[in-house]
Amino acid sequence: MASGFFALLDDIATLMDDVAVMGKVAGKKTAGILGDDLAVNAEKASGFMSSRELPVLWAITKGSFFNKLIILPLAFLLSAFIPSAVTVILIIGGLYLAYEGAEKIYEFFFPHAHEGPAPQLEEISEAEVLSLEKEKIKSAIVTDFILSVEIVIIALGSVENEPLLNQVLVVSLIALVATVGVYGLVALIVRMDEFGAKLINLNDEKNTISDKIGNFLVAALPKVIKSLSVIGTIALLLVSGGIFVHNIHFFHGLFENLPGILVEFLIGLLVGFIVLGLIKAAGKIWKKLKG
Repeated sequence: MASGFFALLDDIATLMDDVAVMGKVAGKKTAGILGDDLAVNAEKASGFMSSRELPVLWAITKGSFFNKLIILPLAFLLSAFIPSAVTVILIIGGLYLAYEGAEKIYEFFFPHAHEGPAPQLEEISEAEVLSLEKEKIKSAIVTDFILSVEIVIIALGSVENEPLLNQVLVVSLIALVATVGVYGLVALIVRMDEFGAKLINLNDEKNTISDKIGNFLVAALPKVIKSLSVIGTIALLLVSGGIFVHNIHFFHGLFENLPGILVEFLIGLLVGFIVLGLIKAAGKIWKKLKG
């Protein structure tokens, strides 16, 4: 009996060791999309009243957990019964990531022209504030759902040849890190300015160390969010390019003389602008048909 118990412990330890190794591999493959997830959610969680930032972020985090509860079982069922569907969804997700990255670059160089007069500031009621808050939370949760699908499928694709139990443990671990880690960092980022303000008001003296640190944190917040957006855009193209290189035979061995990371970025960028062009052309055709 004792030997059987210790054998079970040894099996569990071996399984956990395998999960840790595979989790590290899956983590590397999903790092890019996690960076974009962090950038997107930091942007969406900012802009609220200071007293509402954490409650709003908690509401989005709960929505993210609920998203994972929907996505994970469906992903595991596909992996168990229709494994080829995982690759198809992975490539579709790659097309979306490439399109999103290309669109961000396009919007940077050719920003939308805002038609009509500039919006006027006006007082709104508390009920209207709460209504706008709910809309932003809903939008953030929908965005999280899309990003969560991509994270889970990419993680699942990295362990698709492993036993189902290993897949469940590794992908669930990545999903948990994606929620707890990302939203934990978002909470720290969106409260940077609040913490900085507290340091500035720590004493009545001027130009103290706390004042300098506080002013730095307040000034750094918009720059951090903007930097995350740039990093996230690059990550989108790298992740999408990696998906195409590893799952579409045509891209295997393409541009062998160039570093792999550069090839993945260029392929992601090229595919992204092709998809962006097709979508814009389809939009123009649809407008003409409606007109």
